[in-house]
Amino acid sequence: MSDTNELLSSARAAIAGAGDPASLDAVRIEYLGKKGKLTELMKGLGSVPPEQRKERGAALNQLKNDITAELERRTESLNSGALDARLAAEKVDITLPPRPAPDGRIHPISQTIDEIVSIFGDMGFVVAEGPDIEEDFYNFTALNIPPEHPARQTQDTFYLNVTSTSPGATEPSPMVLRTHTSPVQIRTMMSQKPPIRIIVPGRTYRSDHDATHSPNFHQVEGLVIDTSTHMGHLKGCLIDFARAFFDVPDLPLRFRPSHFPFTEPSAEVDIGCSRKSGEIKIGNFGDWLEVLGCGMVHPKVIANCGLDPAIYQGFAFGMGIERMAMLKYGIPDLRTFYEADMRWLKHYGFAPVDMPSTTGGLAR
Repeated sequence: MSDTNELLSSARAAIAGAGDPASLDAVRIEYLGKKGKLTELMKGLGSVPPEQRKERGAALNQLKNDITAELERRTESLNSGALDARLAAEKVDITLPPRPAPDGRIHPISQTIDEIVSIFGDMGFVVAEGPDIEEDFYNFTALNIPPEHPARQTQDTFYLNVTSTSPGATEPSPMVLRTHTSPVQIRTMMSQKPPIRIIVPGRTYRSDHDATHSPNFHQVEGLVIDTSTHMGHLKGCLIDFARAFFDVPDLPLRFRPSHFPFTEPSAEVDIGCSRKSGEIKIGNFGDWLEVLGCGMVHPKVIANCGLDPAIYQGFAFGMGIERMAMLKYGIPDLRTFYEADMRWLKHYGFAPVDMPSTTGGLAR
Protein backbone atom coordinates (compact mmCIF):
# COMPACT_ATOMS: atom_id res chain seq x y z
CA MET A 1 0.00 0.00 0.00
CA SER A 2 3.02 2.30 -0.22
CA ASP A 3 1.69 3.83 -3.44
CA THR A 4 -1.51 5.03 -1.71
CA ASN A 5 0.49 6.58 1.14
CA GLU A 6 2.75 8.37 -1.34
CA LEU A 7 -0.26 9.58 -3.34
CA LEU A 8 -1.94 10.93 -0.17
CA SER A 9 1.23 12.75 0.83
CA SER A 10 1.67 14.34 -2.59
CA ALA A 11 -2.04 15.31 -2.70
CA ARG A 12 -1.80 16.98 0.72
CA ALA A 13 1.25 18.94 -0.39
CA ALA A 14 -0.46 20.05 -3.61
CA ILE A 15 -3.63 21.05 -1.78
CA ALA A 16 -1.69 23.04 0.82
CA GLY A 17 0.19 24.83 -1.95
CA ALA A 18 -2.98 25.93 -3.79
CA GLY A 19 -3.32 29.67 -3.17
CA ASP A 20 -6.69 30.30 -4.79
CA PRO A 21 -9.88 28.41 -5.77
CA ALA A 22 -8.71 27.95 -9.38
CA SER A 23 -5.45 26.31 -8.30
CA LEU A 24 -7.29 24.11 -5.83
CA ASP A 25 -9.71 22.95 -8.53
CA ALA A 26 -6.73 22.03 -10.71
CA VAL A 27 -5.41 19.82 -7.88
CA ARG A 28 -8.81 18.16 -7.56
CA ILE A 29 -8.83 17.33 -11.27
CA GLU A 30 -5.24 16.06 -11.07
CA TYR A 31 -6.12 13.52 -8.39
CA LEU A 32 -9.87 12.87 -8.63
CA GLY A 33 -10.71 13.77 -12.24
CA LYS A 34 -11.61 11.25 -14.97
CA LYS A 35 -7.92 10.88 -15.79
CA GLY A 36 -6.68 11.64 -12.31
CA LYS A 37 -4.03 9.70 -10.41
CA LEU A 38 -6.48 8.07 -8.00
CA THR A 39 -8.86 7.23 -10.85
CA GLU A 40 -6.03 5.41 -12.67
CA LEU A 41 -5.33 3.33 -9.55
CA MET A 42 -9.00 2.37 -9.30
CA LYS A 43 -9.01 1.30 -12.92
CA GLY A 44 -6.24 -1.18 -12.05
CA LEU A 45 -8.36 -3.04 -9.48
CA GLY A 46 -9.27 -5.61 -12.12
CA SER A 47 -5.67 -6.85 -12.34
CA VAL A 48 -5.31 -7.32 -8.58
CA PRO A 49 -5.55 -10.97 -7.35
CA PRO A 50 -9.05 -11.74 -6.01
CA GLU A 51 -7.84 -12.38 -2.46
CA GLN A 52 -6.25 -8.87 -2.35
CA ARG A 53 -8.92 -6.99 -4.31
CA LYS A 54 -11.20 -6.28 -1.31
CA GLU A 55 -8.40 -4.85 0.80
CA ARG A 56 -7.04 -2.85 -2.15
CA GLY A 57 -10.49 -1.41 -2.93
CA ALA A 58 -11.06 -0.37 0.68
CA ALA A 59 -7.67 1.36 0.75
CA LEU A 60 -8.39 3.30 -2.45
CA ASN A 61 -11.83 4.37 -1.17
CA GLN A 62 -10.25 5.59 2.06
CA LEU A 63 -7.65 7.46 0.01
CA LYS A 64 -10.43 9.16 -1.97
CA ASN A 65 -12.22 10.16 1.24
CA ASP A 66 -9.00 11.55 2.72
CA ILE A 67 -8.22 13.64 -0.37
CA THR A 68 -11.81 14.89 -0.56
CA ALA A 69 -11.70 15.94 3.11
CA GLU A 70 -8.42 17.80 2.53
CA LEU A 71 -9.95 19.58 -0.46
CA GLU A 72 -13.00 20.66 1.58
CA ARG A 73 -10.88 22.00 4.43
CA ARG A 74 -8.70 23.95 2.02
CA THR A 75 -11.77 25.33 0.22
CA GLU A 76 -13.23 26.57 3.50
CA SER A 77 -9.91 28.18 4.41
CA LEU A 78 -9.60 29.94 1.06
CA ASN A 79 -13.20 31.20 1.22
CA SER A 80 -12.70 32.56 4.72
CA GLY A 81 -9.54 34.34 3.65
CA ALA A 82 -11.26 35.80 0.58
CA LEU A 83 -14.12 37.08 2.74
CA ASP A 84 -11.72 38.69 5.20
CA ALA A 85 -9.87 40.37 2.34
CA ARG A 86 -13.13 41.60 0.82
CA LEU A 87 -14.37 42.99 4.14
CA ALA A 88 -11.07 44.80 4.63
CA ALA A 89 -11.19 46.25 1.11
CA GLU A 90 -14.88 47.23 1.18
CA LYS A 91 -15.15 48.72 4.65
CA VAL A 92 -17.26 51.88 4.90
CA ASP A 93 -16.45 54.96 6.92
CA ILE A 94 -19.81 55.65 8.56
CA THR A 95 -18.66 59.13 9.61
CA LEU A 96 -18.69 60.29 5.99
CA PRO A 97 -21.83 62.05 4.71
CA PRO A 98 -24.08 59.88 2.51
CA ARG A 99 -23.76 60.13 -1.22
CA PRO A 100 -27.18 60.62 -2.83
CA ALA A 101 -28.23 58.14 -5.48
CA PRO A 102 -28.17 59.74 -8.95
CA ASP A 103 -31.87 59.00 -9.52
CA GLY A 104 -33.05 59.88 -6.01
CA ARG A 105 -35.45 62.75 -5.38
CA ILE A 106 -36.91 64.39 -2.29
CA HIS A 107 -40.70 64.01 -2.36
CA PRO A 108 -42.63 67.31 -2.60
CA ILE A 109 -44.38 66.54 0.71
CA SER A 110 -41.05 66.17 2.52
CA GLN A 111 -39.67 69.25 0.81
CA THR A 112 -42.73 71.33 1.71
CA ILE A 113 -42.54 70.21 5.36
CA ASP A 114 -38.87 71.27 5.46
CA GLU A 115 -39.74 74.64 3.94
CA ILE A 116 -42.55 75.32 6.41
CA VAL A 117 -40.47 74.20 9.39
CA SER A 118 -37.58 76.39 8.21
CA ILE A 119 -39.77 79.52 8.03
CA PHE A 120 -41.42 79.00 11.41
CA GLY A 121 -38.12 77.88 12.91
CA ASP A 122 -36.74 81.34 12.21
CA MET A 123 -39.73 82.73 14.12
CA GLY A 124 -38.79 80.74 17.21
CA PHE A 125 -41.09 77.73 16.77
CA VAL A 126 -39.87 74.23 17.64
CA VAL A 127 -41.12 70.97 16.11
CA ALA A 128 -43.37 68.76 18.26
CA GLU A 129 -44.60 65.24 17.44
CA GLY A 130 -47.21 62.80 18.71
CA PRO A 131 -48.79 59.38 17.98
CA ASP A 132 -50.88 58.69 14.87
CA ILE A 133 -53.27 56.51 16.91
CA GLU A 134 -54.98 58.74 19.42
CA GLU A 135 -57.38 58.65 22.34
CA ASP A 136 -60.79 60.29 22.10
CA PHE A 137 -59.85 62.90 24.72
CA TYR A 138 -56.83 64.28 22.87
CA ASN A 139 -58.39 64.12 19.41
CA PHE A 140 -61.88 65.45 20.28
CA THR A 141 -62.90 66.18 23.88
CA ALA A 142 -60.01 68.40 24.93
CA LEU A 143 -60.42 70.38 21.70
CA ASN A 144 -63.99 71.33 22.59
CA ILE A 145 -65.47 68.94 20.03
CA PRO A 146 -68.62 67.47 21.67
CA PRO A 147 -69.96 63.93 21.02
CA GLU A 148 -72.65 65.22 18.64
CA HIS A 149 -70.10 66.99 16.39
CA PRO A 150 -70.02 65.67 12.77
CA ALA A 151 -66.26 65.06 12.97
CA ARG A 152 -66.94 62.19 15.38
CA GLN A 153 -69.15 60.30 12.93
CA THR A 154 -67.83 57.14 11.29
CA GLN A 155 -68.07 58.55 7.78
CA ASP A 156 -65.49 61.19 8.78
CA THR A 157 -63.24 59.33 11.23
CA PHE A 158 -61.42 55.97 11.24
CA TYR A 159 -62.14 54.15 14.51
CA LEU A 160 -60.17 51.14 15.76
CA ASN A 161 -61.40 48.01 17.52
CA VAL A 162 -59.31 49.09 20.51
CA THR A 163 -60.60 51.11 23.45
CA SER A 164 -58.97 53.27 26.09
CA THR A 165 -60.17 55.31 29.03
CA SER A 166 -59.35 58.96 28.39
CA PRO A 167 -58.61 61.42 31.21
CA GLY A 168 -61.81 62.33 33.06
CA ALA A 169 -63.89 59.69 31.25
CA THR A 170 -65.96 57.07 33.10
CA GLU A 171 -66.16 54.60 30.20
CA PRO A 172 -63.58 53.46 27.65
CA SER A 173 -63.91 54.89 24.13
CA PRO A 174 -62.57 53.66 20.77
CA MET A 175 -59.11 54.75 19.68
CA VAL A 176 -58.99 56.73 16.44
CA LEU A 177 -56.55 57.51 13.68
CA ARG A 178 -55.98 61.18 14.41
CA THR A 179 -58.02 63.47 12.18
CA HIS A 180 -55.63 66.40 12.67
CA THR A 181 -52.32 67.09 14.40
CA SER A 182 -54.11 69.15 17.08
CA PRO A 183 -53.78 66.35 19.69
CA VAL A 184 -50.07 67.17 19.81
CA GLN A 185 -51.01 70.68 20.89
CA ILE A 186 -53.08 69.24 23.74
CA ARG A 187 -50.30 66.88 24.82
CA THR A 188 -47.80 69.74 24.77
CA MET A 189 -49.99 72.07 26.86
CA MET A 190 -50.59 69.29 29.40
CA SER A 191 -46.91 68.42 29.72
CA GLN A 192 -45.16 71.76 29.31
CA LYS A 193 -45.60 75.08 31.06
CA PRO A 194 -46.04 78.23 28.95
CA PRO A 195 -44.57 80.00 27.12
CA ILE A 196 -45.17 77.49 24.30
CA ARG A 197 -44.34 77.99 20.65
CA ILE A 198 -44.53 74.79 18.57
CA ILE A 199 -45.00 73.73 14.96
CA VAL A 200 -46.56 70.27 14.46
CA PRO A 201 -46.16 68.56 11.06
CA GLY A 202 -47.51 65.03 10.69
CA ARG A 203 -49.70 62.44 9.00
CA THR A 204 -53.47 62.55 9.50
CA TYR A 205 -56.46 60.44 8.41
CA ARG A 206 -60.03 61.13 7.30
CA SER A 207 -62.65 59.27 5.25
CA ASP A 208 -62.22 61.27 2.03
CA HIS A 209 -60.88 60.28 -1.37
CA ASP A 210 -61.02 62.32 -4.58
CA ALA A 211 -58.83 64.62 -6.67
CA THR A 212 -58.40 67.06 -3.77
CA HIS A 213 -58.83 64.75 -0.73
CA SER A 214 -57.05 61.63 0.47
CA PRO A 215 -57.81 59.29 3.40
CA ASN A 216 -54.16 59.71 4.37
CA PHE A 217 -52.71 63.20 4.17
CA HIS A 218 -50.40 65.59 6.01
CA GLN A 219 -51.05 68.66 8.11
CA VAL A 220 -48.92 71.21 9.88
CA GLU A 221 -50.28 73.18 12.82
CA GLY A 222 -48.84 75.89 14.99
CA LEU A 223 -49.50 76.87 18.59
CA VAL A 224 -48.42 79.82 20.71
CA ILE A 225 -49.42 80.06 24.38
CA ASP A 226 -48.27 82.78 26.78
CA THR A 227 -49.78 85.65 28.77
CA SER A 228 -49.87 88.40 26.15
CA THR A 229 -50.14 87.02 22.60
CA HIS A 230 -53.11 88.43 20.69
CA MET A 231 -54.79 88.35 17.27
CA GLY A 232 -52.38 90.93 15.87
CA HIS A 233 -49.47 88.58 16.53
CA LEU A 234 -51.33 85.78 14.74
CA LYS A 235 -51.97 87.93 11.67
CA GLY A 236 -48.38 89.16 11.50
CA CYS A 237 -47.03 85.63 11.86
CA LEU A 238 -49.17 84.20 9.04
CA ILE A 239 -48.63 87.17 6.71
CA ASP A 240 -44.86 86.79 7.04
CA PHE A 241 -45.13 83.03 6.55
CA ALA A 242 -47.27 83.17 3.41
CA ARG A 243 -45.11 85.80 1.74
CA ALA A 244 -41.95 83.83 2.50
CA PHE A 245 -43.40 80.46 1.47
CA PHE A 246 -44.83 81.62 -1.87
CA ASP A 247 -41.93 84.06 -2.43
CA VAL A 248 -44.29 86.96 -3.15
CA PRO A 249 -43.19 89.96 -1.01
CA ASP A 250 -46.43 91.91 -1.52
CA LEU A 251 -48.79 88.92 -1.37
CA PRO A 252 -52.19 90.13 -0.06
CA LEU A 253 -53.87 88.13 2.73
CA ARG A 254 -57.47 88.29 3.91
CA PHE A 255 -58.75 87.04 7.27
CA ARG A 256 -62.42 86.00 7.05
CA PRO A 257 -64.48 85.29 10.19
CA SER A 258 -65.17 81.56 10.56
CA HIS A 259 -65.87 78.95 13.24
CA PHE A 260 -63.74 76.19 14.73
CA PRO A 261 -64.64 74.50 18.03
CA PHE A 262 -61.13 74.96 19.40
CA THR A 263 -60.58 78.67 18.60
CA GLU A 264 -62.52 81.85 19.36
CA PRO A 265 -62.43 84.11 17.43
CA SER A 266 -61.68 82.00 14.36
CA ALA A 267 -60.70 82.96 10.83
CA GLU A 268 -60.07 81.49 7.40
CA VAL A 269 -57.03 82.90 5.63
CA ASP A 270 -57.20 83.72 1.92
CA ILE A 271 -54.31 84.71 -0.33
CA GLY A 272 -54.41 86.79 -3.49
CA CYS A 273 -54.47 84.88 -6.75
CA SER A 274 -55.61 84.75 -10.36
CA ARG A 275 -57.85 81.99 -11.75
CA LYS A 276 -57.70 82.94 -15.42
CA SER A 277 -57.45 80.14 -18.02
CA GLY A 278 -58.22 77.59 -15.31
CA GLU A 279 -54.78 78.01 -13.72
CA ILE A 280 -54.12 79.42 -10.28
CA LYS A 281 -51.39 82.06 -10.10
CA ILE A 282 -50.37 83.32 -6.66
CA GLY A 283 -50.07 87.08 -6.24
CA ASN A 284 -51.94 90.39 -6.23
CA PHE A 285 -54.36 89.66 -9.08
CA GLY A 286 -57.73 90.60 -7.57
CA ASP A 287 -59.04 87.14 -6.69
CA TRP A 288 -58.83 85.11 -3.47
CA LEU A 289 -58.02 81.52 -2.50
CA GLU A 290 -58.42 79.92 0.93
CA VAL A 291 -55.25 78.25 2.24
CA LEU A 292 -55.55 77.73 6.02
CA GLY A 293 -57.57 78.23 9.20
CA CYS A 294 -56.57 79.95 12.43
CA GLY A 295 -57.79 81.70 15.56
CA MET A 296 -57.22 82.44 19.22
CA VAL A 297 -57.19 79.28 21.33
CA HIS A 298 -60.59 78.75 22.96
CA PRO A 299 -60.58 79.31 26.74
CA LYS A 300 -62.20 75.89 27.22
CA VAL A 301 -59.31 74.21 25.41
CA ILE A 302 -56.82 76.01 27.64
CA ALA A 303 -58.79 74.96 30.73
CA ASN A 304 -59.03 71.34 29.51
CA CYS A 305 -55.24 71.24 29.48
CA GLY A 306 -54.97 72.32 33.11
CA LEU A 307 -54.05 75.94 32.42
CA ASP A 308 -55.87 79.01 33.68
CA PRO A 309 -57.51 80.86 30.72
CA ALA A 310 -57.65 83.99 32.87
CA ILE A 311 -53.85 84.05 32.76
CA TYR A 312 -52.88 82.32 29.53
CA GLN A 313 -53.97 82.91 25.95
CA GLY A 314 -52.56 82.31 22.51
CA PHE A 315 -53.25 81.42 18.91
CA ALA A 316 -53.30 78.31 16.71
CA PHE A 317 -53.37 77.67 12.98
CA GLY A 318 -53.37 74.72 10.63
CA MET A 319 -52.93 73.94 6.94
CA GLY A 320 -52.76 70.95 4.60
CA ILE A 321 -49.22 70.26 3.42
CA GLU A 322 -50.30 68.64 0.16
CA ARG A 323 -52.52 71.65 -0.60
CA MET A 324 -49.66 74.08 -0.03
CA ALA A 325 -47.38 71.97 -2.25
CA MET A 326 -50.02 71.79 -4.99
CA LEU A 327 -50.44 75.56 -5.00
CA LYS A 328 -46.74 76.37 -4.94
CA TYR A 329 -45.53 73.78 -7.45
CA GLY A 330 -48.56 73.55 -9.76
CA ILE A 331 -49.47 69.92 -8.99
CA PRO A 332 -53.03 69.41 -10.28
CA ASP A 333 -54.09 66.13 -8.62
CA LEU A 334 -53.63 65.14 -4.97
CA ARG A 335 -53.71 61.41 -5.76
CA THR A 336 -50.43 61.54 -7.66
CA PHE A 337 -48.58 62.23 -4.39
CA TYR A 338 -49.09 58.59 -3.39
CA GLU A 339 -48.73 56.67 -6.67
CA ALA A 340 -44.95 56.08 -6.38
CA ASP A 341 -44.45 57.03 -10.03
CA MET A 342 -40.74 57.73 -10.63
CA ARG A 343 -41.54 59.82 -13.71
CA TRP A 344 -43.74 62.07 -11.58
CA LEU A 345 -41.14 62.23 -8.82
CA LYS A 346 -38.36 63.14 -11.26
CA HIS A 347 -40.52 65.99 -12.52
CA TYR A 348 -41.77 67.37 -9.19
CA GLY A 349 -39.08 66.05 -6.83
CA PHE A 350 -36.04 67.87 -5.45
CA ALA A 351 -32.34 67.11 -5.29
CA PRO A 352 -31.27 65.65 -1.91
CA VAL A 353 -28.80 68.50 -1.38
CA ASP A 354 -31.46 71.21 -1.82
CA MET A 355 -32.17 71.75 1.86
CA PRO A 356 -34.50 74.75 2.21
CA SER A 357 -33.68 77.65 4.50
CA THR A 358 -34.77 81.26 4.73
CA THR A 359 -31.16 82.38 4.33
CA GLY A 360 -30.14 79.96 1.61
CA GLY A 361 -33.46 80.18 -0.19
CA LEU A 362 -36.57 78.04 -0.44
CA ALA A 363 -37.23 75.83 -3.46
CA ARG A 364 -39.20 77.38 -6.32
